[in-house]
Amino acid sequence: MGYLASSRCRLFYEDTAEHDPALMDKPAVLFVNGWAISSRYWKPLTELLGKDFRCITYDQSGTGRTLIKGHKPSFTIDGFADEAAELIEHLGLHSSRNLHIVGHSMGGMVATELCMRYQKALLSATITACGIFEETAFTSLGLFFLGGLIDVSMQFRNIFQVEPLRSLFIKRAAAKEIGREYSDIIIEDFTQSDRDATNAVGKFSIDPEALRAYTTHVIAIASPVLCCVGMEDHTIPPEGTITLFERRKARSKAPTSLARFMSLGHLPMLEDTAGYGGVLKKHFDFAEQFYKKTPGEIQPCEQYMIP
Repeated sequence: MGYLASSRCRLFYEDTAEHDPALMDKPAVLFVNGWAISSRYWKPLTELLGKDFRCITYDQSGTGRTLIKGHKPSFTIDGFADEAAELIEHLGLHSSRNLHIVGHSMGGMVATELCMRYQKALLSATITACGIFEETAFTSLGLFFLGGLIDVSMQFRNIFQVEPLRSLFIKRAAAKEIGREYSDIIIEDFTQSDRDATNAVGKFSIDPEALRAYTTHVIAIASPVLCCVGMEDHTIPPEGTITLFERRKARSKAPTSLARFMSLGHLPMLEDTAGYGGVLKKHFDFAEQFYKKTPGEIQPCEQYMIP
């Protein structure tokens, strides 16, 4: 673990190769966090994947152990991508095609921007619970009210530390039990994250223009892309991720897969670490083979359905 100093922040990160130098020769996986959460929730997954992959996690500006006091970071997709880009280059992950990028929730938008910047280094992209929606008057109204809900939740977020609201908050995020340790982490991160950062991220995650750009960039990724979704997700409607998959499948020549976890919610990495990790590993292995063989030699499994 360590800190990377930049004009935005002192970025906290963890790199499993620091503890096991043999991992320096393994494919690297960069995990990009969701809204108002630190990187701690990736730990069970990085422990699962740690023998085969070099895993890098970090706390975005405004969350966890990253320090922004004395800095004035911009809380935008480009701004968050800038700090992750500095980490990618600091660790030398930009110099060869050896990088998988995994984005969760809002982190899917940042991850997609990183994929566009590092196409020559990218082996694969994985987008989990970060969908798109058809632009209609109904969805526009829904996003308007969701924006208002974000404002309210930021004003009164400490109430989620108290029962029964605490349990209701966790149940909205996870359809299956994630244990007390990670329930505490989810609540602590949400209530202690920087207010300006959390509010800004919540807003750009539902901004129509940002979502249009996100869709365009997902389609443009030339490496294999996996879309993952928990079908019991009550935080972000799962239909949005399915729509994203279908849009890319129809318009991109690059491999695209969809994994539907039928009984999971917004946090598959905690709800079913083994199942989610197994799908990621299959995707990573496919992507590595994709770049070793000529186009047409191998075909991805386009859809997974995990009970």
